[in-house]
Amino acid sequence: MAAAARCRSLRCADPGQARPKVASLLNDPTTRWRRHTVPLWYSQINRTIEFASGTALWYRAGIAPVPIRWVLVRDPDGVLEPQAFLCTNTETEPADILGWFIMRWQVELTFEETRAHLGVETQRQWSDLAILRTTPALLGLFSIVCLWAHDINAATALIPRTAAWYRKPVPTFSDAIAAVRRQIWEHQNIFMSRQSRDCVQIPREIWNRMADALAHAA
Repeated sequence: MAAAARCRSLRCADPGQARPKVASLLNDPTTRWRRHTVPLWYSQINRTIEFASGTALWYRAGIAPVPIRWVLVRDPDGVLEPQAFLCTNTETEPADILGWFIMRWQVELTFEETRAHLGVETQRQWSDLAILRTTPALLGLFSIVCLWAHDINAATALIPRTAAWYRKPVPTFSDAIAAVRRQIWEHQNIFMSRQSRDCVQIPREIWNRMADALAHAA
């Protein structure tokens, strides 16, 4: 219980009265547990958890004490490990603290998956404003490509590009962005063609092979 390990120095309003470690409250028969249903708790919709809560002072040597509200959460089914959450607003309801954690977790999970599956890395621009807008722009572009590919797939089913060593039962993002690229190029080729004698006719088969190779390029 990593979160509870940080709660060693919790003290009551009276500086001389130390509180027990949060981890010790798990096996304390006097701990008052309350049931609460939270949405999207670790990928499960409407999971029921139990929590205990209270207020204390966060104390460390050399630092002024900070009033906090602590929330200790356990899984009645014993599937998930207990966790402890701290909030510097002692008037906040425990349910609100858990709700904020869920919202933050969704944001962190979004960035984790964009790193793992889309290759998005930490931006390295010189301007802070550029750093702030680059990642949202990439996420927005990802959403646009997915929506566009969804419309393309509704008209003509997308066939995933596979290899002998890599079988894909359903299209991935690389297939989606390739389909969008092909559609953009097709319209550009039609609307931007010039009436000129100095041109070379490319056979349709060769054009399709070139477009397919370029569309799947990184």
